[in-house]
Amino acid sequence: MASTTGHIITVEPADVHVRAVHDGQVLADSRRPLVLRETGCPDRYYLPPEDVRGELLTPSDTRTHCPFKGDASYWSVPGAADLVWAYPEPKEQVQDIEGHFCFYATEVVSD
Repeated sequence: MASTTGHIITVEPADVHVRAVHDGQVLADSRRPLVLRETGCPDRYYLPPEDVRGELLTPSDTRTHCPFKGDASYWSVPGAADLVWAYPEPKEQVQDIEGHFCFYATEVVSD
C-alpha cells in the first residue's frame, strides 16, 4: 500500500474473471488480473500481457504522467483512440502493474 498525503493506492491479485470487449471483439480475457484501488478513482483491473490480444492494439503517441504511478503509454484500436494503457516503468509502490495492460472498460464475467 502506498500513501502520500492521504492518497492511497493498493495493488493486489483479484479473484475474478475479467474481459475487455470493443465493438463485439474480445481484446483481453483474464482470470488473473491485478486490481488497483486508488483514492478518488474507480477500481482498475491490470491484465498480464499474455491475456491481452496485443496484435489488435496499435501503439499511440499519447503519454501521460501520474505523480503516484509514473508515466503511462497508450494503445488504440480502430474507432477507439487510447483505449488501453500501461506503465512500462511504474513507481516502486505500484511496481506490480509493470507490463500489465489496463482498459477503460472491463467487465467481470460470471463463470
